[in-house]
Amino acid sequence: MLRCYNRGCGQEYDPEKNNEESCCHHPGAPYFHDAYKGWSCCNKKSVDFTEFLSKKGCTLSKHSNVKPPEPEKPKPKQEEEKVEIMESLPRPPVETAMTTIQGTIAPALKDLIDNMVTNSPSQTETNGTNEVTVGTSCKNSGCTYSYTGTSADAGECQYHSGVPIFHEGMKYWSCCQRKTSDFAVFMAQKGCVYGQHKWFKDNDDKRIVQCRYDWHQTATNVIVSIYAKKYHYAKSLLEVNPIRLHALLIFPEQENAKFELDMELRGIIDVTKTTAHMYGTKVEITMPKAEPGSWAKLDFPREKLPPPVKVGQQIPEKPKTVEADGDSDDDFNLDDIESVAQGVTLTEMASKKPDLD
Repeated sequence: MLRCYNRGCGQEYDPEKNNEESCCHHPGAPYFHDAYKGWSCCNKKSVDFTEFLSKKGCTLSKHSNVKPPEPEKPKPKQEEEKVEIMESLPRPPVETAMTTIQGTIAPALKDLIDNMVTNSPSQTETNGTNEVTVGTSCKNSGCTYSYTGTSADAGECQYHSGVPIFHEGMKYWSCCQRKTSDFAVFMAQKGCVYGQHKWFKDNDDKRIVQCRYDWHQTATNVIVSIYAKKYHYAKSLLEVNPIRLHALLIFPEQENAKFELDMELRGIIDVTKTTAHMYGTKVEITMPKAEPGSWAKLDFPREKLPPPVKVGQQIPEKPKTVEADGDSDDDFNLDDIESVAQGVTLTEMASKKPDLD
């Protein structure tokens, strides 16, 4: 007697008496879904497992002692796809020639500037002396001291040498970057630089405008927004190279005062696809990334960058260090060495045994 392995049969049978109507079985496969148990061939469902096993087959055929093949299990999906390793692009020098970006000008800004009557430079109000009145506040950023007319005015001034930055809800100074979300805490931050109090604004300060700027990024672009109003669209300048952004905005109503932003970018951009839009309240510069990836920050903090170079101009060479006179070995000739008279050698000293007595 042989055992039948057809699903739903499991009986023993005599091979000599096996015919086409001997076995009643399920040719399909069992399935379990939402607490139901059933067969895919006849759709007989049941919530009871014993009842499911006792269901008679739906097909007649011969008994078989060959086990049916098990259904193939679904292959697990690869959670992590293979990422092609791409070599990072070589970083060009910061002195690379700059390309000027012709921005798209909003009609409202164009009409405003074209109809604007530029104010003549106002005369500086001076009384012929450099006297400081009591109560004059220090002009250094972050310093809250006021002039008192006493010896305390010559004390040390603690101030911020940078500019305030507001980005993604955080407030901080560009010089020390102590970030906070509370404006009162930001205003109370003590300066990071020590020096002398400044009671008068420099003449250059009268022609410098402090504009706020912000940035954000997508998978493919880095967008820098400079918030400014009534800037001259034709006199302003926007230029980039693969790792540098330089923006210069001119304000005709403020005696042609200017705002300048010059930074070395963290990543590499595609200069040919960089665009700019000039609106009435901001300048938006869109810089496509030259390689995929997220930038941790917008720029590298640099105290000063070399002057921008236009396309076609020769990049200035870095000055070579000149060695002091007499320190260079280039003109040294071994033939100039004079022979030195040899003294007594160790061999001669050994041959002449001293009288130890």
